[in-house]
Amino acid sequence: MRKVLSRIGDYFAGTDKLLWILVVSATVYSSLLLSSVERAGGSFVRTQLMAAAIGLVLAAIISVIDYEYISRYWYILVIVSILLFGAVFLFGMTVAGTDDTAWIRLPGGLTFQPSELVKIFFIVTFATHLYYLKKKNILTNFLSIVTLLGHVAVPCVIIHFQGDDGSALVFLLIAFIMMFSAGVQWRYFIALGCMLAIGLPILWNVVMNDEHRNRILALMDIDGNALTDYGYQQYQSKVSIASGKLTGSGLWQGYRTGVGYVPEQENDFIFSVAGEELGFLGCVLIILILTVIIVRVFINGVKARDELGSFICYGMMGLLIAQTVINVGMVLGLLPVVGITLPFFSAGGTSTMCLYIGIGLVQSVRMHNKNVESVKVSYTRDERIKI
Repeated sequence: MRKVLSRIGDYFAGTDKLLWILVVSATVYSSLLLSSVERAGGSFVRTQLMAAAIGLVLAAIISVIDYEYISRYWYILVIVSILLFGAVFLFGMTVAGTDDTAWIRLPGGLTFQPSELVKIFFIVTFATHLYYLKKKNILTNFLSIVTLLGHVAVPCVIIHFQGDDGSALVFLLIAFIMMFSAGVQWRYFIALGCMLAIGLPILWNVVMNDEHRNRILALMDIDGNALTDYGYQQYQSKVSIASGKLTGSGLWQGYRTGVGYVPEQENDFIFSVAGEELGFLGCVLIILILTVIIVRVFINGVKARDELGSFICYGMMGLLIAQTVINVGMVLGLLPVVGITLPFFSAGGTSTMCLYIGIGLVQSVRMHNKNVESVKVSYTRDERIKI
């Protein structure tokens, strides 16, 4: 028993302990909020905790595997991603409260959203792509940028045809943050921005459907659309948050949460539950937890033993930043509703489990960086002995 405890202690000593504490704390906080949401019907806490437990185990396993070894098999991740997307087109379904076909039904009545796992795979494959270009010293070449854009375009186009444009946007933001961190020159970003500006009419009239356009227009239509149709969810969310004031009505005491005024309050709009029941302070605590998690992921990227490890961490950082900003923005009525969950807080077994897997990759970067450092120290001492 002592040996087992000693090995567990040795394992955690090599990891980012604060990062583990933060993600587990976020899950506990989420479970408390979801337990209040259950008063309006539904069962969310059990699924959330089970997904977190499975994700934590998978994260621990992944963390002991060298991330470089994982990246060597990038092509397997690509194949699995394609198979997962193909399964959605063949067996995909739409779950309650959504308008896209992005889920697969599993035995036992469970559902699985492949795009959440593909996000993690994409971080690894895109990091490997960047690392290869960087090593060959061709990252700044125009053709190299084209290959990178093609890399991110594939999942974005596939997900667009599944109707999940919010996830497609997250893929784009992850890629841009990783490209920026890798040192892609500003002129390419400026060129892309100009192309986007020029293509806005096509994006608005061709790519977007009526629902997409109405969700954007709802942000500016305070007296009409916002109260009755596409802006209803955001309006009710803002009322719930405002009703909480500084400290909220108390956990499990929120009237609006108890009767379910805000549609999908357990999922994309979990932030409104914290606002009503725990007030401004409860909302600040959520943002603080997520901010520190992002900072810890970034620090592990900075301290990585090589650029591959850094790119993986920056990709995970990009995922967390993108989803946090988009989710909080749409809950506060600053951004249109695009169906993006709040990391570690929104109900959703697939999202929670995959986020833990992503944290496992970050821990792998951290652990194997320490191993390399210890090897370097030992080598230096041996050399001194020989001298």
